Amino acid sequence: MRFEVFDALDSTNEEAKRRAQQGETGPLWIIARAQTAGRGRRGRAWTSAEGNLFTTGLFQLDASPARAAQLSFAAALSVGDVAASVIGHDAVKLKWPNDVLVEGRKLAGILLESGGYRDGGLWLAVGIGINLAHHPDDAERPATDLSVHGGVLTPEDAVERLSARFEYWRMVWAGQGFAPVREAWLSRAWGLGDRCTARLEGETVEGVFADLADDGSLRLDLNDGRRRLVSAGDVFFPGR
Repeated sequence: MRFEVFDALDSTNEEAKRRAQQGETGPLWIIARAQTAGRGRRGRAWTSAEGNLFTTGLFQLDASPARAAQLSFAAALSVGDVAASVIGHDAVKLKWPNDVLVEGRKLAGILLESGGYRDGGLWLAVGIGINLAHHPDDAERPATDLSVHGGVLTPEDAVERLSARFEYWRMVWAGQGFAPVREAWLSRAWGLGDRCTARLEGETVEGVFADLADDGSLRLDLNDGRRRLVSAGDVFFPGR
């Protein structure tokens, strides 16, 4: 496994994309001590306070973009493993589609992006930000960091643990498919069996978070008895 550390980047995902376009196939973990244009899902800004972890893993895959997207669940499991190693398993939960929570507050964010190599094959950038020592007070959703819960990890220690756990889950996915990743994710899921609201493009639906489909879509059991599979959106749990 290779690591490259930068004092500052616009974003580690952007650097991974630049590398992929230059033919870099990885595996490579790009780490920045600071980001000037960090971003999360749907173009949201990601606060980049020094002392937290900002990293992107770059990989070459022989898979479709849809199947590669399943590795977002492997990434969430990996971040959960890192957090659990210093604050214990019980406090750490995973929220669909790709958030890691501690006591209901957002600890980390995950952003996967992919594209094609000129000579064929898929590149996958697995962007991960973990609040190790700081968290924003004015975030859209309540945030936290490991230090609040007594967990102490430097960015260097965190990325070593993270890369090892992601490699483990990536190999599980590559060798056994999505099923064991799905099962492990569900065992740590936030809000499983609870009522929730899913905000989708152009509509909002309400129901019970019943399960994950075989492709990672969220299964909602609606009030009228129908089932709805949600592949992209934001999910909120009233009162939680």
